[in-house]
Amino acid sequence: MGKIRVSIIEDNKVIRDNVSKFISFHDDFEIAAVHGSAKTFLESLQIGGVQTDILLLDIGLPGISGLEAIPLILEKMPELNIVMLTTYEEEDVIVKALCSGACSYISKKASLEEIVEALRIVAAGGSYMSPSIAREIVNHLMGGRISKATILTDRQREILEKLVDGKSYQTIAAELYVSIETVRSHVKKMYKVLHVNNKTEAITQYIKGYIK
Repeated sequence: MGKIRVSIIEDNKVIRDNVSKFISFHDDFEIAAVHGSAKTFLESLQIGGVQTDILLLDIGLPGISGLEAIPLILEKMPELNIVMLTTYEEEDVIVKALCSGACSYISKKASLEEIVEALRIVAAGGSYMSPSIAREIVNHLMGGRISKATILTDRQREILEKLVDGKSYQTIAAELYVSIETVRSHVKKMYKVLHVNNKTEAITQYIKGYIK
């Protein structure tokens, strides 16, 4: 097996340098790219792309936030494992990141050793949560303070509203200027967020007011 390629988007130079340097000390890793903003990372993808297996992504970034960047990055690199590395430990932020496509969430309170171990778990196909983050997720699953509406993306909510209006995937795709496959992908993710199995169940939740 080759080395695990890791990219980092972090605006704090000290953290960026320390994390990238520590990761590169380990023989099973190599640093693929390091950026101070999501904007420059996205620009690099347009130029020629970055060969990377895992992306360590901060949330509080200049310009495009980490949360906003997740779907933009996954649109170009759908197989990429995105690991949040951030100071944000609020329940709604965590759930939003995970529902947008991040596979793991690490607190910046974590040690460098913990970060490397988390990357190994992700590279092996697993998911990692810092203990404090895991507790917030448990709180959410036990009936936390956020509603399902807050964890649907704007596009998912828009598509759901069109489904409620009785529109077909083909019509929705035409109105949103996207492919039918893109609509199907959004719907599939929406079902997962809402814990439903089909369009009827999703529409029922909307009509009953669970999603506003």
